[in-house]
Amino acid sequence: MPSLLDAGRAGGALLLAPGVYAPQSDTYLLQDALAREDLPHGAEVLDVGTGSGALALAAARRGARVTAVDRSRRAVLTARLRAVLAGQRIRVLRGDLLEPAAGSRFDLIVCNPPYVPSPHRLPPRRGAAVAWDAGPDGRAVLDRVCDGAAGLLRPSGVLLLVHSALSGVEPTIERLERAGLTASVVRRASVPFGPVLRSRTEWLERRGLIAPGQREEELVIVRAHRP
Repeated sequence: MPSLLDAGRAGGALLLAPGVYAPQSDTYLLQDALAREDLPHGAEVLDVGTGSGALALAAARRGARVTAVDRSRRAVLTARLRAVLAGQRIRVLRGDLLEPAAGSRFDLIVCNPPYVPSPHRLPPRRGAAVAWDAGPDGRAVLDRVCDGAAGLLRPSGVLLLVHSALSGVEPTIERLERAGLTASVVRRASVPFGPVLRSRTEWLERRGLIAPGQREEELVIVRAHRP
C-alpha cells in the first residue's frame, strides 16, 4: 500500500489520511469566495477546521501568512504534509476550533465547519461524522464560530463562512451581528444531496427541514467584516 507521501506525489493526487474530510462542493464554493477577496501579500489568514488543508494552501499561494487549525490529528498531518509537498509555509495547529489561535489577530478567517443536522443530540466525538454532524439543528459548531470569530479579527478583518441553508441562514447573520460584525450572504449555490443527507431524508422531512421529495440543498457563503 502506498504511503501518504507517495499518494501526495503521485500525479498531483490529493493527499488525504483516512477519515480526513475530502474537498467537496462547500470547499470549492468557499475557495472561490476566498479568491475574490482582496488579500494583500503577507496578510494573516486563519483556516478553521482545515481538514485537507485546501483553503490554507489557496491562501498561502497568494502570499498570505497562514495558520490552520483542526482537532483531528490526521487532518493536521495531512495539512502539514500537503504544505511541504506544495512548497508552502503553513502553521498547522491541533485544537478545538478557534482556541489554538486565541490571542492572535487575523485579516481573514475562513471556516467550513460541521453543519449537517443530525438525529443525534450531541455532535460525535470521533469518527468520520465529526467533519459534518452538528446536532439536531446543525448549529452546534456554527454558533461557536459566530460568537468567537470577531475577537480574532483585526479592524476591517473578514470572516468567510460556508454552510447549508438547512442550518438556518438568518440565525448566522443575527449571531454575527450581535458579535459586532456586519454580515451578509454573498453567494448561494444549490447542490444535490450527498450520501449523508440522502441517508436521513425521512428524518429531515419529519423535522420540517426539507420539503417532501426535496433532494437538493442550498449552500451559502456568509461574509462578515469587523468595522
